[in-house]
Amino acid sequence: MNSNKRLLSLDILRGLTVAGMILVNNGAGHEYFEPLTHSAWNGLTPCDLVFPFFLFIVGVCIPMSSKADLRQVFWRSVKMFAIGVALHAWDMWIGGKEDILAHLRIWGVLERIALCYLAACIIHRYVKKAPYLLLISACILVAYATVLLLFNGYAQDESNIASIIDRALLGKEHLYQKSPIDPEGLLGTVSATAHTLLGVFIGRLLKHEKKSNPHFSTLVTYGFLFLCVGIAIMFKWHKGSEPLLPLNKRIWSPSYVLVTCGLATLLLSLLKYIIDNRDWKQWCRPFLWFGTNAIVLYVASEMLSPLMWKTGIAGTFYEDLLSMGCCAKVASLGYALTFDVLMGLIAWILFKLKIFIKL
Repeated sequence: MNSNKRLLSLDILRGLTVAGMILVNNGAGHEYFEPLTHSAWNGLTPCDLVFPFFLFIVGVCIPMSSKADLRQVFWRSVKMFAIGVALHAWDMWIGGKEDILAHLRIWGVLERIALCYLAACIIHRYVKKAPYLLLISACILVAYATVLLLFNGYAQDESNIASIIDRALLGKEHLYQKSPIDPEGLLGTVSATAHTLLGVFIGRLLKHEKKSNPHFSTLVTYGFLFLCVGIAIMFKWHKGSEPLLPLNKRIWSPSYVLVTCGLATLLLSLLKYIIDNRDWKQWCRPFLWFGTNAIVLYVASEMLSPLMWKTGIAGTFYEDLLSMGCCAKVASLGYALTFDVLMGLIAWILFKLKIFIKL
């Protein structure tokens, strides 16, 4: 199979994920449709899929891309981490907050991607046999599950081991302020590294396909395997009890890793069949635009969104939607979709100009 053609389905999945990430991050007002909100604690909504899908794709791309020197990988990770911290500073500055350095949040989406990317690249470099990646991921998840169960890892307060570690390392002022547990904290990043390694494993299968051309069912099999194991470890000890390891995005629980990686693998296999095998790709061009400049569009959206609210453009548009008779939830969705279309226009311009920005 042609390498460039094979990558198209991966670009589309990346584009779908980034467009979804921008959509769910940019609702307006205080009322949203439930699928566009994160689970309050345990559980899973469509909104909870976008970040893990993107992290999975990061893993898939590691073996699919040309072999990078570990020094390049390190500096790429440093740049991504720094941009993530700078976005927090930008948001605080636009919001008129003082003492930015004293209250600057350290962890975040790009910061987690940077750390997971770095760790996964190092492991990928030195672990030659693909099955060992599954073994390493399993060991990480078993160890993480043990820590969660022994040290109050599912507590929704500051007694949670994840919160204790983050506060000890960084202090409360440099963490996420809307909940006691930073959703991109250090302990959860360990689990997210296993998540990324599962993506690396799938990426190796796709890269190997160039020589062996395995059946479409291979991806489907692994997708269902991840999904079934993830569901199995939510075992209830007796009727009416809580699951042993519930799905939980905020602590990046082991079941969350396996279920979301399973769903991402199944979606990738579907796109691979539709786009690469059947050549049904006319519908997906907008997502190709998003997928070829994913990180840039995410950063641009995170910079543009607070600026639009600061200047009053976003608020005026949202109020106009309300005045036209839209309920608050519909107005919120209407604003988010409009913002997504705006980012799509930027993506289209970059694509037409053949500008593909990499860190």
